[in-house]
Amino acid sequence: MTNRTTVERKSERELVIRRTFDAPARIVFEAWTRPELLKRWWAPKSSGMILLSCEADIRVGGRYRFEFGREAATPMMAFFGRYVEVIPPSRLVWTNEESDDGSVTTLTFEEKDGRTLLVMHELYPSKEALDRATAGMEDGMPETFGQLDELLITLGAGQS
Repeated sequence: MTNRTTVERKSERELVIRRTFDAPARIVFEAWTRPELLKRWWAPKSSGMILLSCEADIRVGGRYRFEFGREAATPMMAFFGRYVEVIPPSRLVWTNEESDDGSVTTLTFEEKDGRTLLVMHELYPSKEALDRATAGMEDGMPETFGQLDELLITLGAGQS
Protein backbone atom coordinates (compact mmCIF):
# COMPACT_ATOMS: atom_id res chain seq x y z
CA MET A 1 0.00 0.00 0.00
CA THR A 2 1.68 3.21 -1.13
CA ASN A 3 -0.80 5.65 0.37
CA ARG A 4 -0.80 5.86 4.14
CA THR A 5 -3.76 6.84 6.30
CA THR A 6 -2.91 9.05 9.25
CA VAL A 7 -5.21 9.46 12.24
CA GLU A 8 -4.31 12.39 14.48
CA ARG A 9 -5.99 13.82 17.53
CA LYS A 10 -5.67 17.60 17.08
CA SER A 11 -7.28 18.63 20.38
CA GLU A 12 -9.52 17.21 23.08
CA ARG A 13 -12.49 17.36 20.68
CA GLU A 14 -10.94 17.10 17.20
CA LEU A 15 -9.75 14.21 15.08
CA VAL A 16 -8.13 14.58 11.66
CA ILE A 17 -7.67 11.70 9.23
CA ARG A 18 -5.65 12.12 6.02
CA ARG A 19 -5.17 9.91 2.99
CA THR A 20 -4.03 10.52 -0.59
CA PHE A 21 -5.85 8.59 -3.30
CA ASP A 22 -4.57 7.92 -6.81
CA ALA A 23 -7.67 9.36 -8.43
CA PRO A 24 -9.09 12.75 -9.41
CA ALA A 25 -11.17 14.58 -6.81
CA ARG A 26 -14.41 14.20 -8.77
CA ILE A 27 -14.15 10.39 -8.66
CA VAL A 28 -13.21 10.28 -4.97
CA PHE A 29 -16.10 12.66 -4.25
CA GLU A 30 -18.48 10.36 -6.17
CA ALA A 31 -17.33 7.39 -4.09
CA TRP A 32 -18.41 9.33 -0.98
CA THR A 33 -21.72 10.55 -2.39
CA ARG A 34 -23.19 7.73 -4.48
CA PRO A 35 -24.90 5.16 -2.22
CA GLU A 36 -24.22 2.26 -4.60
CA LEU A 37 -20.49 3.06 -4.40
CA LEU A 38 -20.45 3.68 -0.63
CA LYS A 39 -21.91 0.22 -0.07
CA ARG A 40 -18.88 -1.28 -1.84
CA TRP A 41 -16.24 0.13 0.51
CA TRP A 42 -17.56 1.86 3.66
CA ALA A 43 -16.99 -0.78 6.40
CA PRO A 44 -13.76 -2.57 7.29
CA LYS A 45 -14.11 -6.13 5.97
CA SER A 46 -12.19 -7.57 8.93
CA SER A 47 -15.00 -6.46 11.25
CA GLY A 48 -17.47 -8.77 9.52
CA MET A 49 -19.83 -5.80 9.15
CA ILE A 50 -21.22 -4.54 5.88
CA LEU A 51 -23.23 -1.51 4.89
CA LEU A 52 -26.66 -3.12 4.56
CA SER A 53 -28.51 -0.03 3.46
CA CYS A 54 -27.46 3.42 2.42
CA GLU A 55 -29.84 6.30 1.88
CA ALA A 56 -28.36 9.68 1.07
CA ASP A 57 -29.96 12.87 -0.21
CA ILE A 58 -26.74 14.72 -0.93
CA ARG A 59 -27.68 18.37 -0.87
CA VAL A 60 -27.64 21.06 1.80
CA GLY A 61 -30.31 20.06 4.30
CA GLY A 62 -30.58 16.56 2.82
CA ARG A 63 -30.63 13.57 5.17
CA TYR A 64 -28.64 10.36 5.21
CA ARG A 65 -28.99 7.01 6.99
CA PHE A 66 -26.47 4.16 6.86
CA GLU A 67 -27.33 0.81 8.48
CA PHE A 68 -24.61 -1.71 9.28
CA GLY A 69 -24.82 -5.37 10.18
CA ARG A 70 -23.79 -8.84 9.18
CA GLU A 71 -24.86 -10.27 5.83
CA ALA A 72 -28.59 -11.03 5.57
CA ALA A 73 -29.13 -9.91 9.14
CA THR A 74 -31.10 -7.26 10.94
CA PRO A 75 -29.15 -3.98 11.11
CA MET A 76 -26.99 -3.79 14.25
CA MET A 77 -26.26 -0.08 14.13
CA ALA A 78 -27.26 3.00 12.18
CA PHE A 79 -25.64 6.33 11.51
CA PHE A 80 -27.75 9.24 10.38
CA GLY A 81 -27.80 13.00 10.12
CA ARG A 82 -27.97 15.77 7.58
CA TYR A 83 -25.71 17.42 5.04
CA VAL A 84 -24.67 20.93 6.00
CA GLU A 85 -22.39 21.77 3.05
CA VAL A 86 -22.07 20.13 -0.37
CA ILE A 87 -19.53 21.63 -2.77
CA PRO A 88 -18.67 19.07 -5.48
CA PRO A 89 -15.97 17.91 -5.76
CA SER A 90 -14.11 19.78 -3.03
CA ARG A 91 -16.06 19.76 0.25
CA LEU A 92 -18.69 17.75 2.09
CA VAL A 93 -19.94 18.45 5.64
CA TRP A 94 -22.48 16.44 7.62
CA THR A 95 -23.82 16.01 11.13
CA ASN A 96 -23.85 12.71 13.01
CA GLU A 97 -27.13 12.66 14.93
CA GLU A 98 -27.38 9.07 16.16
CA SER A 99 -26.49 10.17 19.71
CA ASP A 100 -25.70 13.25 21.78
CA ASP A 101 -22.02 12.38 21.21
CA GLY A 102 -22.30 12.87 17.43
CA SER A 103 -19.64 14.82 15.62
CA VAL A 104 -19.72 17.23 12.72
CA THR A 105 -17.64 15.71 9.92
CA THR A 106 -15.94 17.82 7.25
CA LEU A 107 -14.31 16.23 4.22
CA THR A 108 -12.09 18.20 1.88
CA PHE A 109 -10.86 16.86 -1.45
CA GLU A 110 -7.73 18.57 -2.79
CA GLU A 111 -6.57 17.44 -6.21
CA LYS A 112 -2.99 17.77 -7.42
CA ASP A 113 -1.58 16.05 -10.51
CA GLY A 114 -4.53 13.65 -10.75
CA ARG A 115 -4.24 12.55 -7.10
CA THR A 116 -6.56 13.62 -4.28
CA LEU A 117 -5.66 14.45 -0.71
CA LEU A 118 -8.69 13.67 1.44
CA VAL A 119 -8.80 15.32 4.85
CA MET A 120 -11.55 14.19 7.22
CA HIS A 121 -12.02 16.50 10.19
CA GLU A 122 -14.33 15.43 13.00
CA LEU A 123 -15.39 17.80 15.77
CA TYR A 124 -17.03 16.17 18.81
CA PRO A 125 -19.09 17.87 21.53
CA SER A 126 -16.70 16.71 24.30
CA LYS A 127 -13.41 14.93 25.00
CA GLU A 128 -15.36 11.93 26.29
CA ALA A 129 -17.37 11.69 23.06
CA LEU A 130 -14.15 11.67 21.02
CA ASP A 131 -12.64 9.05 23.34
CA ARG A 132 -15.63 6.74 22.79
CA ALA A 133 -15.72 7.30 19.03
CA THR A 134 -12.06 6.61 18.35
CA ALA A 135 -11.92 3.07 19.75
CA GLY A 136 -10.61 0.96 16.88
CA MET A 137 -10.48 3.86 14.44
CA GLU A 138 -6.69 3.72 13.97
CA ASP A 139 -7.05 0.21 12.51
CA GLY A 140 -10.47 0.56 10.90
CA MET A 141 -9.91 3.76 8.90
CA PRO A 142 -6.74 2.56 7.09
CA GLU A 143 -8.52 -0.67 6.16
CA THR A 144 -11.66 1.15 5.01
CA PHE A 145 -9.64 3.64 2.96
CA GLY A 146 -7.67 0.74 1.46
CA GLN A 147 -11.00 -0.67 0.30
CA LEU A 148 -11.78 2.73 -1.25
CA ASP A 149 -8.43 2.53 -3.07
CA GLU A 150 -9.50 -0.83 -4.51
CA LEU A 151 -12.85 0.58 -5.62
CA LEU A 152 -11.17 3.55 -7.32
CA ILE A 153 -9.02 1.11 -9.33
CA THR A 154 -12.14 -0.77 -10.48
CA LEU A 155 -13.69 2.56 -11.52
CA GLY A 156 -10.66 3.17 -13.72
CA ALA A 157 -9.57 6.20 -11.72
CA GLY A 158 -5.90 5.67 -12.39
CA GLN A 159 -6.33 5.43 -16.15
CA SER A 160 -5.91 8.36 -18.49
